[in-house]
Amino acid sequence: MNQNRTAAVRRLAFAAMLACAATAAQAQANLDKLKQMKVATTDLNIPLVPQTGKNADAIRANLKRVKLPPGFSIDLYAIVPDARHMAVAPSTNMLFVGTRKTTVWAVTNRNSGDVATEVKSFAPSLKFTNPNGVCWTKDGLLVVAEHNRVLMFPAAEFFYEGPDVAVGEVVAQGGLVPVEDESYNHGARTCRVGADGKLYVTLGQPFNVPPAEKIKAFRERGIGGIVRMDMDGSKREVFAVGVRNSVGQDFNPKDGTLWFTDNQTDGMGDGGPPGELNHVTKMGQDFGYPYWNGHMRVSGTAAAPDLKDLPEPKGAIFPQVEFPPHQAQLGMTFYSGKMFPEKYRGGMFVASHGSWNSTVPTGALINFVPLVNNDKAGASEVFADGFRDENGVYRGRPVDVAVMKDGSLLISDDFAGAIYRVTYAAP
Repeated sequence: MNQNRTAAVRRLAFAAMLACAATAAQAQANLDKLKQMKVATTDLNIPLVPQTGKNADAIRANLKRVKLPPGFSIDLYAIVPDARHMAVAPSTNMLFVGTRKTTVWAVTNRNSGDVATEVKSFAPSLKFTNPNGVCWTKDGLLVVAEHNRVLMFPAAEFFYEGPDVAVGEVVAQGGLVPVEDESYNHGARTCRVGADGKLYVTLGQPFNVPPAEKIKAFRERGIGGIVRMDMDGSKREVFAVGVRNSVGQDFNPKDGTLWFTDNQTDGMGDGGPPGELNHVTKMGQDFGYPYWNGHMRVSGTAAAPDLKDLPEPKGAIFPQVEFPPHQAQLGMTFYSGKMFPEKYRGGMFVASHGSWNSTVPTGALINFVPLVNNDKAGASEVFADGFRDENGVYRGRPVDVAVMKDGSLLISDDFAGAIYRVTYAAP
């Protein structure tokens, strides 16, 4: 009997392996077809995500808990399952939204109203893997940074209606990090295009703290850092190192320098280390990890006992802002709009996803950080709070922030599967 069961399990496992191989082969075949401007699918109908009903009503009810400064209000903008990082389209009232699953969403506002009118998957004939990072080039090409691949879509905001879209490979599958270093841990990438026309991609460490034998290779590759490259994937170079897991970056429009968030080390107790907001002022800077996390030493602690003899990095750059521990700061953006009061213009909004291993839940909020003289961060303050209820239960977990053309602020939430819109009217 046991032999029969074992044989059956083996047959199922073999069948599953063949199915996975077939799926991967089909996905590659579809990509090859789309790169040649050929049809990859015959089904032109893409299902829409329902935008009304009990789920939308419940989310709106939860938003009544959110506290904002006087004059600000928040409402549901769109139901977007697993919504992560956002890229507001340059020429239309739509945006593209990444996830940590297999879908990139196209969110359309056809009547330029207060809410999105249509949400559907983008390029469904392709198979995405953790397409968390989405961003735009200066000439309107959409970039999608997956776990270990980067794709680019010309004029995506105009040619997203059907399942087949023009696509190019910036980095082929397996080209961002060595395949042996792929991990379910810290695999969500973010991307931005700088004034230099280069693509900047964050690469998180695939460990809580990297082991000693991995540190040298990771630094050389830019894992636990930020890499940049030309838009064809060439001339890749390591832009910043000493980073644990950045899942948010943006360029200051005033001087073109890059700012980024960094998540804190786990396993060091509720009291630390802090979350970080960092400022890169020149290429090649070292932000201290895994020796430092903020101003707290990580190497040699219970979280990294094998690193007790790790030398302190020379000239390490410390954070501009140290956030409370375990709040998990992710997406950030410079506020470039005019709807909000002068106080907020030119400053940064930062999304805190919320703690997962703190004994007392913390985070799940939006911070505002003013900019001083264009190059220094002022004191951080809580802008939007209340995504946890009175029992500490998460009603939402903010991931990213983005500025709409009218100056309103979008907040994505992968827990509720939604995007919110914050507006301002003078009280």
